[in-house]
Amino acid sequence: MAENHENLEQNQREKPMSFITMSIVTGLFGGIFWSALAYLAYIFNFTEIRPNVILEPWALGAWKEQWLGTVISIVVIGLFSIGAALIYYAVMRKLKSIWAGAAYGLALFFLVFYVLNPLFPGIKPFWDLSKNTLVTSICFYVLYGVFVGYSISYEENENRNLEKNQHEVNS
Repeated sequence: MAENHENLEQNQREKPMSFITMSIVTGLFGGIFWSALAYLAYIFNFTEIRPNVILEPWALGAWKEQWLGTVISIVVIGLFSIGAALIYYAVMRKLKSIWAGAAYGLALFFLVFYVLNPLFPGIKPFWDLSKNTLVTSICFYVLYGVFVGYSISYEENENRNLEKNQHEVNS
């Protein structure tokens, strides 16, 4: 009984995710991962800010300060992070530098801590935050920006190289 090797399941390749889907997954994972690490930084007193501040403008009740509120906050930050990743995808994906992601993270930091600060009563005004909170938060935002930016830019570069190689083969 001869089997055709091309039809065997182990020889089948999965179709890769589309670029936009990969950007969405990167944003979701990045938001959840980095906000979970930021929560650990809060537990160890590196920052005064919990991820739960994201719920303050929209949710009522003491539950948002408990473990359920923390988990929901981290997931909500992941969902907002999808938007940030899609903005990076739309505007900056062709930039190859790691510094572009770092600058994007800094821009997000200033957007949240300076511009949108009045929306979040749990975050003191920018100039009243402790040095530890500022340094820790800046580091997390820069690392988040590098993670999202480099992931998306790398995928863009890989797609361009693949198209270029396919074009050369077909020519």
